[in-house]
Amino acid sequence: MHKKNQTLGEFIIGNQTSFKYSSGELSSLFNSIRLAAKVVNHEVNKAGLVDIIGSAGEVNIQGESQQKLDVYANEKFIQTLINRNIVCGIASEEEDDFISINSIDENHQNKYVVLIDPLDGSSNIDVNVSVGTIFSIYRRVTPVGTPVTLEDFLQKGNQQVAAGYVVYGTSTMLVYTTGDGVNGFTLNPAIGSFYLSHPNMEFPENGTIYSVNEGNYIHFPQGIKNYIKYCQREEEDRPYTSRYIGSLVSDFHRNMIKGGIYLYPKSSLNSNGKLRLLYECNPMAFIAEQANGKASDGFIRILDIQPTELHQRVPFICGSKNMVAKVEEFMKEAQ
Repeated sequence: MHKKNQTLGEFIIGNQTSFKYSSGELSSLFNSIRLAAKVVNHEVNKAGLVDIIGSAGEVNIQGESQQKLDVYANEKFIQTLINRNIVCGIASEEEDDFISINSIDENHQNKYVVLIDPLDGSSNIDVNVSVGTIFSIYRRVTPVGTPVTLEDFLQKGNQQVAAGYVVYGTSTMLVYTTGDGVNGFTLNPAIGSFYLSHPNMEFPENGTIYSVNEGNYIHFPQGIKNYIKYCQREEEDRPYTSRYIGSLVSDFHRNMIKGGIYLYPKSSLNSNGKLRLLYECNPMAFIAEQANGKASDGFIRILDIQPTELHQRVPFICGSKNMVAKVEEFMKEAQ
């Protein structure tokens, strides 16, 4: 039974039976993520007061300009996960390669790897728009006690044991799933604890919001163009409302609560789409499916895609079940 006002820690302990692996390790892992999220939240909230906004002058592996807060969030999450000595490897959207963690204990038995987008939507920081953190947790596939390899990270999304995101908005929320539904926790800044505020979150099967960067319309595949026209058509339940923040976490979060669809298709500018399969699409797809939603690349289920590289990009369509199915229909017709 999910009681509101439970803390995140109490909730994890109370729901240990729904997690088929060692729940003690998972609790420690979530404690690390929760701690790092609070530290990053503190920094995000004073972003205009200190020299933390703007570009760090570096370019990440994606060829994107890194914001100072990107670098800060990346360091904080990695440092916190390493210090707690509970994961054997970390891959971050901000790092060229994965990080193998050799435990202090010679016979380390750590079984989990974490993949993270430390600060999603960071280009929005300077203009005070919500940003977020996305994380994904897998059990390693190589033998415990040995250094992790690329194989541990290149797992299909359907192998995730947990995934979640933190949205740093008007209130700070941590939303996660371990494959048994989706629950949201809101940070009480006065005492620094996350409390269960949104139990059993679910996408409505239909929605009236579509989120896409329509500025790229001319570059989209015909199926996506046809769907956008469908959204705009005057019908009984349409036109739909267009809402696009440009921060995946924020757009996804709103659509899950209100009912809607998020589209970042491939285009003539980005032939594989722009979002990263491992750091953004897989965790969000896992959450979506656990919340009665759907996630697709336009043709196939996101969670069934076999990753071939750490920073692989894929087209991403995610949200209310019937809306995503409708996009797939349009994509198929236009082929």
